[in-house]
Amino acid sequence: MLKNKLIDGIVKEPLGGAHTDLKVMSEELKKVILNNFQELNKLTPQERIDQRIDKFSAMGVVKE
Repeated sequence: MLKNKLIDGIVKEPLGGAHTDLKVMSEELKKVILNNFQELNKLTPQERIDQRIDKFSAMGVVKE
């Protein structure tokens, strides 16, 4: 899914899965969300809209 750009990234989980260490998992999620927010905040609202449209428009395109 990452290779096909259907998802933006993968959040690392603790050994054994997210449910095994909720504290570590919540800290990792917070870090990822804040980093993504900082990157998105550098863009204008129109740039964010355009990127989102481009991303979803590219999904499921059939090439003959």
